[in-house]
Formats: sequence, C-alpha cells, structure tokens
Amino acid sequence: MSLNIKNERVHALAREAARRTGMTQTSVIETALQRLLADLGDDAGTLDDLIAGLQADIGRHGHLSTDDLYDEAGLPR
Repeated sequence: MSLNIKNERVHALAREAARRTGMTQTSVIETALQRLLADLGDDAGTLDDLIAGLQADIGRHGHLSTDDLYDEAGLPR
C-alpha cells in the first residue's frame, strides 16, 4: 500500500513526532489518526441511538394523530 503525501509541513511534523517519540513516521501518523477518529466518535452509533430514542418515544404515546393540529374544517388550530 502507498500513501503519497505531497505536503512538506506534514512531512516535517511526522519527522518531528517520530524523533520525539522514538516511533516510526508511519506509527506516529497511525497513532494521530486513531486519536482523531476516537475524538470524532461514532456518528453512525449516535444516529442509531437518536432513531431508537425517537421510535421509543413514539411508542410511548401510542398512535400519533394530526387531530389536535387541525380543526373540523381542516384548518390549523
């Protein structure tokens, strides 16, 4: 596999991080990416949790109806 980064600043950061930690440049980049992803969290899990919460809330209220939103003539209350 190959990742070709053409950014001198990124190369310099990788070299400095590797020098300070004694790790390889690949290892410091891997660690940095793992930390970034951990900080970002799992958006899919968050969305799934939100949907499950909404479904549970709807279930607690039984059948939802628009009857309270409109009057007998079909106009908004």
